This record gives sequence, C-alpha cells and structure tokens, in this order.
Amino acid sequence: MTRDPRETETASSRYAAIEDWPTGDLVGALIDSQYAAIAAVQATQAVMGEAIDRATLRLARGGRLIYMGAGTSGRIATQDAVELRPTFSWPESRSVVLMAGGEAAFTKAREGAEDSEAEAVAALDAAGVGEHDVVLGLAASGTTPYTLAGLRHARNRGALAIGFSNNLGSPMREAATLCIEMDTGAEPVAGSTRMKAGTAQKVALNAFSTAVMIRLGHVYKGLMVEMKPTNAKLKARAVRIVADLTGKPEWTATEALDAAGGSIKLAAIMLLRGLSLNDAQALLDRASGNLRRALEG
Repeated sequence: MTRDPRETETASSRYAAIEDWPTGDLVGALIDSQYAAIAAVQATQAVMGEAIDRATLRLARGGRLIYMGAGTSGRIATQDAVELRPTFSWPESRSVVLMAGGEAAFTKAREGAEDSEAEAVAALDAAGVGEHDVVLGLAASGTTPYTLAGLRHARNRGALAIGFSNNLGSPMREAATLCIEMDTGAEPVAGSTRMKAGTAQKVALNAFSTAVMIRLGHVYKGLMVEMKPTNAKLKARAVRIVADLTGKPEWTATEALDAAGGSIKLAAIMLLRGLSLNDAQALLDRASGNLRRALEG
C-alpha cells in the first residue's frame, strides 16, 4: 500500500491497536488528541493576524464573508457563518456559505461533490464575488478540488482568498492569497478529519471571525453591543450589558432599551450622554456605528 503524503491521511502506530484498548483508555486518548488540535492553531497566530487585518479592510468597505467547503469542512464553515448574525448582528446578506453538493449536502454526505471544480466557479459567479469580498476556503487535506478551484477563482476576481488546511505545503498554499495551515497530523482513526482536523478548523474560524468582528467595532469592552434582543434570554442579557456599560440600575437600562428599539448602543449613548434617541443616533452615525468612537472620540 502506497503511503499517502498527506499527514491527515496517515495511520499512526500509536493507535494501531486502538480497538482493543479499555474504554477508559480509548476515551482518554481521543480527548488527549484534541490538545494537539489547539496547539496546531496556536502555531498559526502570525499568519492568522495578517489574514484578520487584511480581511477587516475589505469588509469595512462593504465586502462579504464567503465560506466554501465540502463535507465536514463545509459544515464547520456553515456553523461559523450562521452564528455571526445572532452574536454580532452581521447581516445575512454579507455571510454567504457555498457547499459542495449544494444545500442538500449540509445534512447528508455527498462525497463525490468535492471533486467538482466547475461547481465552485459557478457558485462564486452566481454570488457575484468581487474585490471587497473575503473568501474562506476550508479543506483538511488542502487538496479538495472544489475548494481549491474556489480559492483560485476568488483571487482572479480580486477577492481576498484565505485557505484553512491541516497539511503543511499542500496545493492550497498556492491557490489562496493566504493559507492558515494547522499541522494536526495523523488522526486516531486514520483519515477521519472530523476529529483533530475538524476541531482545529472550528477553533481557527472562531478566532478569525470573532477577531474580525472586534476589529469592525461589533464589540465594546468585551460585550456584544451589536446583539439584537430577540428572545427572553437575549433581552435579559441586553439589559445587563446596558447596565454594566452605564452603571445604571437594570430598570433604567430596560427603559432605555425599550426607547431605543432594543439597540444596546443607542441605549448606552442615551444614558451616558443624556441624549434623545435622535441625537444618540446622529452621534452613532457620525462614529460610523462604532460605540467606542461615539462615546470616547
């Protein structure tokens, strides 16, 4: 049997008899392997920082985050994209997910779809990818044709193409503008990249998208000031955020939030600056929606 050069596909001698291990040892080994995933992401800090700064510039000009992937990588990308709206009020129109095999592949495996380069190009063209967009392509192997074709096409259209892979020196390095390579190595079950590689991708995307949102002003003093209070839990959280930011009692924060139509930022400005809703909105608009600049600048 020819050895696959991709580390994510290799079989580790450490796990050669894994099916014979006592259950406690088996669980411990599977959990321990996740630490390697975190370490692999930590090693990408420098290139991750560059990717975040460059992405922020594009998105500040109105660009979109476009996620691309196949199978497990595509589903991890989908989770990150979907969670941006409730956490940061990032518009759904500016968070696009392109999955090999289409929407059906989100819940049912369509393994052959990852080989279609034409599908990736067509999906990006249909989305109208352009120079202000940031395309995030995920592929544990760094060799998935769908994802590589998407990254190359995005670059050709002027977009910032950022790749996330789990093998060093894969073809993704050439396809992307920047490549975040998380060297997670062999899996406890050879080739099952839903394990260590999947964990690393989830951590990397969490770090990337959260940092971008912070840079764009969607967080103030570590609080989710763009969050929309759309259910009871979030309404209570919004009240606590306004109360924490302003030093006012929660009943006052509740009244301000009601007057501000649920906007945490407007409620905070009204209470801290003693402004009407219209004047608070004007101040926030002059600060381009950035609460720190509105209050401190």
